[in-house]
Amino acid sequence: MIVITGAAGFIASALVGRLNELRYFDLVLVDDFSRENRKINYQEKKYRCLVERSTFPEWLDANENQVDFIFHLGARTDTTEFNKAIFDELNEQYSQTIWNKCVEYAIPLVYASSAATYGDGSLGYNDEHNIISQLKPLNPYGDSKNNFDLWVLQQKTTPFFWAGLKFFNVYGPNEYHKGRMASVVWHSYNQIMNNGEMKLFRSHNPNYTDGGQMRDFVYVKDVANVCVWLMESRKKSGIFNLGSGKARTFLDLTKNTFKAMGKEENISFIDTPIDIRDKYQYFTEANMSKLKEAGYPHAFHTLEEGVTDYVQNYLLQNLKIY
Repeated sequence: MIVITGAAGFIASALVGRLNELRYFDLVLVDDFSRENRKINYQEKKYRCLVERSTFPEWLDANENQVDFIFHLGARTDTTEFNKAIFDELNEQYSQTIWNKCVEYAIPLVYASSAATYGDGSLGYNDEHNIISQLKPLNPYGDSKNNFDLWVLQQKTTPFFWAGLKFFNVYGPNEYHKGRMASVVWHSYNQIMNNGEMKLFRSHNPNYTDGGQMRDFVYVKDVANVCVWLMESRKKSGIFNLGSGKARTFLDLTKNTFKAMGKEENISFIDTPIDIRDKYQYFTEANMSKLKEAGYPHAFHTLEEGVTDYVQNYLLQNLKIY
């Protein structure tokens, strides 16, 4: 059996879809399944059973001898949430419980970290272990992910294979439920469909033009492929960046959305909300050399390829899920 936590959410449900494509059906999906608006992400997938997040540790104790691999992708991911206690419980303590059980039962583990750990990027975006203690995230979410990475590196006993993945700006099908935290592609598509235009955040940094803020946008299908490769290869444990390796502007992203929709560009700018303005990342770009050196063999979608696939094969077809 393969366990996927966070399976009703964006990245994990896309991974379930990819696993099904590859004929993996003996899957255990773990999440808080009380949110009806996310049911579409898993109801048509093939899996063995659903397990509630709150009872998963006990379930694992009872079924550990049948579990071959765990993807721990469930987390509280809202970068605008500032209640530290929520992140302490869900992103740190719960993750520590899963790690310890993987050690106890000799189960290999891949878990979700985040590029939010890099803060303002002043130390760069290299995923070497020796800089993790120096990173200063900009919000409690980033803190929680970095704290768990640090905790992992301090452990004297580990699963025989493990990997932490620092996800950069992931976009693609299955994100429809994320609201404010959905990708700019999703927001662009909906604003263009509803109003014929897209409003981007104005730059409040003199080093960047309006819309010239740069992020490493990575297509969710590439993320799923990396996860599957790690499960199948189990070559090198450690913490890895997972982005495209190429920073692009929000204008690039939005213009490609217009193009994929066959619409004329109509882009304007609004002030970045006050509650996130001083915590805003203006540039992210994953150094992907570590994953490549570990042997990952596949190319990533370019921004143009990923946006076109997402818009034309999912959004315009009214398909929310992969």
